[in-house]
Amino acid sequence: MPRLLALSGSLRARSSNGAVLRSALELFDGPTGTTDLGALPHFNPDLDGEGATPPGPVAALRTAVAAADALLLVSPEYAHGVPGVLKNALDWLVSSGECVDKPVAVITASPFPTGGDHANAQLRETLRMMTGTVVADACREIPAIGPKVDAAAERVTDGPTLADLRTAMTHLAAAVPRPDKAPTAPEARTTPAAVAETAVAETAG
Repeated sequence: MPRLLALSGSLRARSSNGAVLRSALELFDGPTGTTDLGALPHFNPDLDGEGATPPGPVAALRTAVAAADALLLVSPEYAHGVPGVLKNALDWLVSSGECVDKPVAVITASPFPTGGDHANAQLRETLRMMTGTVVADACREIPAIGPKVDAAAERVTDGPTLADLRTAMTHLAAAVPRPDKAPTAPEARTTPAAVAETAVAETAG
């Protein structure tokens, strides 16, 4: 069975996106896990140069991502953008290669009618640049999330939303390459070589 690792863009103990994440994990057919992004230091290329030992939380994140067969990013949208904690985690993964060709789904949930479309689009673009395999059929924007969640249970309780999440997780699991099956075609993305070249250029300054 494919192993799924989920990364959350919210550090709140009780958040709507946390409820979405937990519900999605329960609907995935395979072992699942999460990792703490709040312990990561701010991204600094000086801490991660050639021959350097990455900080412990960074090494733990990379190990967890490398061990997963697929990734799920669940995030709110702040000021029409990606929350810093999640962008910081992705920055630590840009040049290390754990996301290359890994199936990944992006789910954003918002109290507003847009469903976090700005953050969703930005995350997909970042993942494409990192040469992750963004599984479009597994990505979702969930609007008006508030009444769809039971705050006490910390789970999604809205029937149609749960059904949609189940479909998304089915598509994500199906995108994991198997010996007898070709992988799902990813969204257009850059090559690993281009990622490494761009990462070096962008962090040189």
